Amino acid sequence: MYEPAPLFPGVPGGIEIFVVLLIVVLLFGANKLPKLARSSGQAMGEFRRGREQVESELREMQSSATEDADGTPTTEGTDARGVTDADVEPDPEPAGASAD
Repeated sequence: MYEPAPLFPGVPGGIEIFVVLLIVVLLFGANKLPKLARSSGQAMGEFRRGREQVESELREMQSSATEDADGTPTTEGTDARGVTDADVEPDPEPAGASAD
């Protein structure tokens, strides 16, 4: 007759999740499941802490690269060696102009 459309197509339902859990219990045994869950939780916590640390370091690097203590840009007008635009002498002749 009428069969309702699944709410989330492609997402496993109750029977599929039960079968997966049964296979996990058969593979690892009931005694090792708490250890497996604990170690996977610890690994996820370490991953989260590492990700947060990298994100905070990137934010610090980004803020220090764009502003110094008074809030003025520090990287604008300098090259990799630290030479600023003021240190470079201007060309006496504009580019593309010929002496003919």
